[in-house]
Amino acid sequence: MYEQNTKKNTKIVATISDRKCDVDFLKELYLRGMNVVRINTAHQTVDDAKKVIDNVREVSEKIAVLIDTKGPEIRCTKPETPLTLKEGEHIFIGDNPEESSTEKCIHINYDGFVSQTPKGATILIDDGAFSLRVLEKKDDVLVAQVVSGGTFKDRKTIAVPGVHYDLPPLTEKDKEFIEFAAKQEVAFIAHSFVRNRADVMAVQELLDKHNSTVQIIAKIENQEGVDNIDEILECTFGIMVARGDLGVEIPGHKVPSIQKTLIRKARDHQRVVIVATQMLHTMIENPRPTRAEITDVATAIYDRADAIMLSGETAYGSYPLDSVEMMTSIAHEVEAELATRKFRIPLKEAYLIPEYLALMSMHASLHLDAKAVVVDTTFGTTPRRISAFKGSTPIFSFCYNWQTVRQLALCRGIYAAYMEPVSSSEEFVRKAMKHLQRKETLADDDRVVVIAGNFEPTHGASFIEISTVKNLRRDLAK
Repeated sequence: MYEQNTKKNTKIVATISDRKCDVDFLKELYLRGMNVVRINTAHQTVDDAKKVIDNVREVSEKIAVLIDTKGPEIRCTKPETPLTLKEGEHIFIGDNPEESSTEKCIHINYDGFVSQTPKGATILIDDGAFSLRVLEKKDDVLVAQVVSGGTFKDRKTIAVPGVHYDLPPLTEKDKEFIEFAAKQEVAFIAHSFVRNRADVMAVQELLDKHNSTVQIIAKIENQEGVDNIDEILECTFGIMVARGDLGVEIPGHKVPSIQKTLIRKARDHQRVVIVATQMLHTMIENPRPTRAEITDVATAIYDRADAIMLSGETAYGSYPLDSVEMMTSIAHEVEAELATRKFRIPLKEAYLIPEYLALMSMHASLHLDAKAVVVDTTFGTTPRRISAFKGSTPIFSFCYNWQTVRQLALCRGIYAAYMEPVSSSEEFVRKAMKHLQRKETLADDDRVVVIAGNFEPTHGASFIEISTVKNLRRDLAK
């Protein structure tokens, strides 16, 4: 197992394909700053995903695996030959998923598309690369005019802004991968096109059948998901701001403000938030990103997103290692500047005791110039609460099971390690201080904040202690 030596508060999610997932490659990504491996099931089979997972676990048990479901998306069927849409021409659209698309008719994989699409609607194909306007319905097909055309030869995504389709929350392929994720004990399921609480609970019900601890990340990529964000956040581990489809469903100029709102909402609900899609897209083919891409990544970090994500850059791009290294460099630069800012923690009227202790631990770390917050945990609740305040002090979390270690890999500012269960606070602090001096180079005179108390199951944090590393080790040695 390898140990990552790149310290940053913002976590990096890298998409990995079975075609490029050898152990040495994954090791280099990890050493350069990757924390979570994303598997895009739209392009892989269960066997493909198993290959990636096995290689990830050979590199380090600390690397989390996130399986991204395909979700209830609408696509056109594959054309018999490359299909050219000419601007101004009329074309039929039918919802017979058994027929291939032709020059005369584009067929859709969703039975009901024609009946649920109104006259005047705009149909966007392939993330908006092609657009059609519905003129009329005729003989169970839509008659549409090509607004912007081009040629495509594969199945392409279909989006119709402002139109709700009665799609099931899970496809058969989604169900297969969710059950696979439960059996493999991966850390996360990222479910696509989440519209409301019911979509999340459909995933949770499948996980519950397997008594699974896999956590759900809701991908927000349509207007319904934005509108229902509060109820979605109440029942998820976190959300992903999936700006690709979101920018198709919603006018592109609105995406930046929606991104900021979703990050703020996630923080208010103490949930994890990932910012995704085309963050360093230029680096798929070029060794350097654009200045705009660098600024985009920096903006997400300034807004204190928990994680930023790479897609094609690491899945099939020419410069995957450089892409991860670039993100790490941007994170270091922005986080150093953030650490100099005066940071005010938002307060509310009522707290649970563990929640209040988490708040006070972050307050103490800021006002007493502590080098670290040290916490023990079974399920990760306390360190996630501390992380939600988005401070700059590193949170060293000692976890009593490996699944919690991996799930904390997605949380901002948390550095998680496994610890065998202990029987007392004295034993925990002694072991934690020894580990931190050996692995994290804390000095004897460094002040730390300890929040602990997981020595009775389900009790959670129950006390805070503030002192130097030297005093904590000396006092406990008596």
